[in-house]
Amino acid sequence: MKSLRILTLSKMMVINHLNPKKMKKYYILLFALVGVLGFFTSCDEDGEQLRLSDNVTVPTLTLPDLTLVRANGTDKLIFACTPVDPGFTASATYFLEACPAGNNFETVTQIYSGVTCNNIELTVNQLNSILLNGFPEDATSSVDFRIRCVLEADAGLGVDDLVYYSETVNGDATIFGLLRLDVLISGSEAQKIKSPGSDGIYEGFVKFEAGDNFTLLDPDNNITYGTGTSGIAIDGTAITVADAGWYDITINTNNLTYTIEAYNIGLVGDATPNGWNTPDSKMDYNSVDRTWDITINLTNGNFKFRLNDGWAWNLGGNGTADGSADNYNADNKTVLLSQGGKNIPVPDGAGNYTIKLNITGSVATIIKN
Repeated sequence: MKSLRILTLSKMMVINHLNPKKMKKYYILLFALVGVLGFFTSCDEDGEQLRLSDNVTVPTLTLPDLTLVRANGTDKLIFACTPVDPGFTASATYFLEACPAGNNFETVTQIYSGVTCNNIELTVNQLNSILLNGFPEDATSSVDFRIRCVLEADAGLGVDDLVYYSETVNGDATIFGLLRLDVLISGSEAQKIKSPGSDGIYEGFVKFEAGDNFTLLDPDNNITYGTGTSGIAIDGTAITVADAGWYDITINTNNLTYTIEAYNIGLVGDATPNGWNTPDSKMDYNSVDRTWDITINLTNGNFKFRLNDGWAWNLGGNGTADGSADNYNADNKTVLLSQGGKNIPVPDGAGNYTIKLNITGSVATIIKN
């Protein structure tokens, strides 16, 4: 580059000596050419400054005690880390990530992101709330942790961002769930309802057999509730349920009130065992993914979803007509739903089907087994 610049300058000087009237024009051309050459030269020089170390020092990670207890919710936990040293100065973003042991971070729960990682500090409540997104509550899980570091390269140089990882560190994390009441049913396994706002108001679906008696236990404070003269009472008598099925229960421990209402989602239609007559084919609630499920034999025909064997609340497809194939998405198994929608046809002929209903998302999947 340098020799080309000198050669060009010499040539321009000779030309300008022979034709002085054009000197101004040639000087303009000269300065423009020198500027362009200087730009490429400076790019080369800048590029030469980006040198990776032969031995990059990757981040390190040390875990705190991961036995999380609700009573210690405000206590501080520190993930001790050291930053990356790539051998040059660069902007870095650090991510603290977790996944089930052996998952190889195919499913990642992100705990932290930021431009530093020396000491990542969270409260017990903060970490517990994050880990609940990827791990079961009220249980101890084997968890893999790592630091992922992204170095931001200059996009103008055509260099991709550089990513470095700490070694994977494993720890056993005991994660507590939302505040809950255990529903203690005589002769049956306990079920539970939760307080989404941790405010003394608990709600959830509970399944009973006809004639079941139950009380409610606050496991954190060892308080038992039963029925009283007007609502619930501490150490009150057991509450009796007359009919079998699912119930929507709300308990308010602040003012000692409660409601319990039947909540049975079922299938009805000429494709179901009882046709368009009651009782409907009842579904079961899945508290893990908050869906209603059933495995059932269906014939050629149509069906809908409804509540408590009545039509006041019913869900059907969004197609153009009852029994129309366009009630289904292109996959022929997913149906978008609406209140009072169209009758849904059985997609693949008579047979055994597993049906999953997501009321919140207004969608159902119908899959032939």
